[in-house]
Amino acid sequence: MAEVLWLLAVLGLLGGFDTVYFHEIRGQLPAQLPGLRPELVLHAGRSFIYVVVFGTLPWISWRGGWAIVFAVLLLAEICITIADFIVEDQVRKPFGGLLPGERTTHTIMAIVYGAILANLIPVLVGWWRLPSGLVGDPAPVPLWLRLALSALAVGTLASAIRDAYAVGGFPRPLARWPWRPGHAATRAK
Repeated sequence: MAEVLWLLAVLGLLGGFDTVYFHEIRGQLPAQLPGLRPELVLHAGRSFIYVVVFGTLPWISWRGGWAIVFAVLLLAEICITIADFIVEDQVRKPFGGLLPGERTTHTIMAIVYGAILANLIPVLVGWWRLPSGLVGDPAPVPLWLRLALSALAVGTLASAIRDAYAVGGFPRPLARWPWRPGHAATRAK
């Protein structure tokens, strides 16, 4: 399980970079509504899944039937990511396409996610064989790593709420803050 959490931390840092730099600072995605609504819906859904992953794996074992629930969450994340790869190419064409470096970041994240799954599947199989329950079971990693992953859960929750708020039809000035519609950063093509 230690390998899973170290890799999850790498994925979280890459995801945080992708969100802050490419989605917020460079792309200003919330200001590009309604054109980017389909992409932001996927981002919100995936982020809510990551809140559960970052927030529970360092502290809880998903045993018995709960291992299946966790596996379904991971499968849903994979489906959302595949859909996002397709949708972002479509909806970002009018805005100049993906930003330079963004596809590379996404590819590296997918590779890290594959490494996480390769290490997590045996853990899930072991949990599935145990009596059902969500059991407090702090992972065998330093406390600071468990706390850092919990902090990533909080940051991911903020991002999920921001994206959900933006696509939910709530007051636009708050949904787009701090970006102004039509003033996205200049893109290098």
